[in-house]
Amino acid sequence: MTTPGYDQARRERRRREHERQAVVFGVLIAFLAVCGIFALAVYSGAISSPFDRPFTTVGASDQKTYPVACLPEVEGQPDGALPVAYSEIKVRVLNSTEESGLGKAHESVLAERGFQVVEIGNVSDELLESEVRFGTKGIVRAYELAAQFPSMRLVLDDRKGPVVDLIIGRDYEPPLDAEDVDVAADQPLRNAEDCVPADTITPEPQIMPATANSAEDEVQPEG
Repeated sequence: MTTPGYDQARRERRRREHERQAVVFGVLIAFLAVCGIFALAVYSGAISSPFDRPFTTVGASDQKTYPVACLPEVEGQPDGALPVAYSEIKVRVLNSTEESGLGKAHESVLAERGFQVVEIGNVSDELLESEVRFGTKGIVRAYELAAQFPSMRLVLDDRKGPVVDLIIGRDYEPPLDAEDVDVAADQPLRNAEDCVPADTITPEPQIMPATANSAEDEVQPEG
């Protein structure tokens, strides 16, 4: 048989346990309520989330947003600039990645389609996305080269001649199948979305290759 003193001690212990439980559950409920209010405020746009920031990629050069040059007006082509023959387009293929063989692979496809690949090389700074770089004399040619790919950044630089550069980025996409390229000799090219006149763009500095060889030479390291 239990003694009155023992029963009293047990009741007191249970009372303290109940008090601690009430405090713990009270704190949890208050915390969940605060979280719910915060989530509702973020969802409604009243405050911005501390995690609302763009992802960055380590090891690749920052990818700026460049204005895209519109196609030029060409005398005798009132409906828009017509494509030039692929054989008239001189291309340098430059690899910005550490993956070997990309320059030769792209050169093979472009040469098969009739482009003049005049140089294969490498650039020292790695790009995330592939780019076609060109001067004001190579806008039509740049559009035609970019059309060979599912997506491509077009960057106007300060070069003087019509040669265009294909710079292969780490997240490159292979060329489209030839039959899927939207270029026809008798159809004007279409301006890129949100393009602006070339004379309103400040050209970027031309990227020079760290190593380069003519397309007929073996490239070491292979681009």
